[in-house]
Amino acid sequence: MERKLTSKGIEKPLEPPKNGLLVPDLVPVAYEVFDAWKLLIKGLSELLHVIPVYGCSECSEVHVAPTGHCILDCEGRTSSTRHSSHAWVKGTVNDIIVPIESYHLFDPFGRRVMHDTRFEYDRIPAVVELCIQAGVDIPEFPSRRRSNPIRMFGKKVIDKGGNLEEPESLHVAKSSAILDFDTYRACERFPPPPLSDIPKIAQETIDAYQIVKKGVRKLMKKYTVKACGYCSEVHVGPWGHNAKLCGSFKHQWRDGKHGWQDATIDEVLPPNYVWHVRDINGPPIQSKLKRYYGKAPAVVEVCVQAGASIPVEYKPMMRLDIVIPDTDEAAMIA
Repeated sequence: MERKLTSKGIEKPLEPPKNGLLVPDLVPVAYEVFDAWKLLIKGLSELLHVIPVYGCSECSEVHVAPTGHCILDCEGRTSSTRHSSHAWVKGTVNDIIVPIESYHLFDPFGRRVMHDTRFEYDRIPAVVELCIQAGVDIPEFPSRRRSNPIRMFGKKVIDKGGNLEEPESLHVAKSSAILDFDTYRACERFPPPPLSDIPKIAQETIDAYQIVKKGVRKLMKKYTVKACGYCSEVHVGPWGHNAKLCGSFKHQWRDGKHGWQDATIDEVLPPNYVWHVRDINGPPIQSKLKRYYGKAPAVVEVCVQAGASIPVEYKPMMRLDIVIPDTDEAAMIA
């Protein structure tokens, strides 16, 4: 379709947000996601004072239980010396919510992020950047709001809706407004809550997670988000950046450039599945019985152990209807 219009010399018709204008109906959704994101970080930070979480120091495995599990599936650099057992250390919010960051752009349709200019841009959570481009105003991270749409001929922008100088990168310090949506060292910013409030906080946190996931999926139907097909890099904008930072398979052949493609919800907000522990006071889960255990997103597992109700969509994967046999009984099961 685009080629036909270009060959006929016809300007490409664009609708919001492809023409640089906001989608009015999605502005409330963006604010709802942004508020839920802050509540999610706050809730997890408080719950981690009570709910023990462990992460492997050699790989990406996370376990929510009083002790680490005994499943021998570590793929870390020194796993062979430990016979694939995990090296457990105390976990943080970043172990529960995988920190996926993106460059903040004042104008997504402006100049692209180049390799030599990458340090001129701030890195913020991709969910927050998506909310900003969808209409959320954060003074520390300004964003251009157009009144005139951009015009494109084929894939070339012929009118950016007026000229406007981009402000210099603020590289703002960690102010209180920014810390609200940052996961780094979040547990240190919130004190342990009263034990009587734990179930309420857990339910509010899991509800916030559901709101974020649902809202991000809705925003991504309109606003473009790109993900590298080789690594975990994500970029919020109509096209990917040109920073040559991809270090995945055969990156030398691409000169370190990312292989951009349309992102999925799991690339922007990774579920980070962990083993579901039914009895936190029971023995650690074993390798011999792992086919009987279920899994759940780390956020859900933390909240459920803290007293939140299990969302319906996660019950099948948590395998609550499976009876876990003893180790001796498992040997007799075909």
